[in-house]
Amino acid sequence: MIGRNAVIRSGTTIYCDVTAGDNFSTGHNVVIREHTTIGNNVSIGTNTIIEGNTKIGNGVNMQSLVYIPTGVVIEDDVFIGPNAVLTNDPYPPNDRGNLKGPIIRKGASIGANATILPGIEIGEGSLVAAGAIVTKDVPPHTLAVGAPARFRDLPAEAQR
Repeated sequence: MIGRNAVIRSGTTIYCDVTAGDNFSTGHNVVIREHTTIGNNVSIGTNTIIEGNTKIGNGVNMQSLVYIPTGVVIEDDVFIGPNAVLTNDPYPPNDRGNLKGPIIRKGASIGANATILPGIEIGEGSLVAAGAIVTKDVPPHTLAVGAPARFRDLPAEAQR
């Protein structure tokens, strides 16, 4: 079910059992697989892939070329920059059934080309810098920068 005022651009594939709220929009060639729930006022950029069994809150903005595997939770008001990759398999390829996607808490931002490893929690209001590789949980209201990511105080100008 897709809510009111949706804009779904050409080439987008939305599987059965996907629910999206009002004011939902996609870029071109987006794939959203089954058992995904998407809130209101969500924008998903061109060539983004959402593998399913995913929960996306309200007010989420995903830029182009984002990859979201199964089992991810994205809370409200999250920004995900272009080419960001979330992962869910600690030892790929893994057929043991222990896949665990990241959790992105309310108001967090993920920079361009960042990589978030399986099971990682990005704390509320945190910022993952462009190109960072996040290998451990990011505390709330913290800046994660580098590869592997190190934590710093969140600059005042980066706070939402």
